[in-house]
Amino acid sequence: MPEQEMNQIPYEFYTQKRWENWLARAKESGFEIKESEDEPGKESAVFVNMVDDVILACLKVSARFEHGMLSAENSLNILVEIRNLVLDEVEPISEDIDLMIDSVQTSLMGALAAFECYVMGDYEEGINIEELIKAAIVAEETDDLEMALDYTAQCGAFVLKGENLPDEIMAELPYGIVAEWLDGIDSIAAAMVGSDSYKEFEEDDEDTTL
Repeated sequence: MPEQEMNQIPYEFYTQKRWENWLARAKESGFEIKESEDEPGKESAVFVNMVDDVILACLKVSARFEHGMLSAENSLNILVEIRNLVLDEVEPISEDIDLMIDSVQTSLMGALAAFECYVMGDYEEGINIEELIKAAIVAEETDDLEMALDYTAQCGAFVLKGENLPDEIMAELPYGIVAEWLDGIDSIAAAMVGSDSYKEFEEDDEDTTL
């Protein structure tokens, strides 16, 4: 495909309005953390959906990249724009909702780093995902969060290439920021085994109903 055509962006993959509408839904949910509940209430679903919606937008970018419809540079620029939107500081709503939005943004930080790593090819073929996760945990323990995020991003890049996260090590992750980043990677994996509609979409099919 000609370079000029690869650099044509058909529409905005994610918008400020879309993110703001999710924040409005979070506010309207009236979510409160209740220690007595064993299972999350329906009010918490909005936060899962927030993450999934951003990841779906990013998967549309990576799908176009994979099929030569977007260059690596242009794909990265789009992903950076999305990152700047969803990781921007959010005005306080309530203590519990603020905690959940912070968790959403932390998970998305891991997911977005993975997409960026993938389109730029910043990973080494043949590396074991389990070893990358272990390296990320060690890096977090030594306060090297930059390397921890780099290892996490590489994990996500391999997931985008079709590899699976190891169930056993994921179930035993110590609480910390790496675990939250990996939640974002896990959300990518879940989205990829769900609907593959992100691979087949029209130029004008952006959902503006949110």
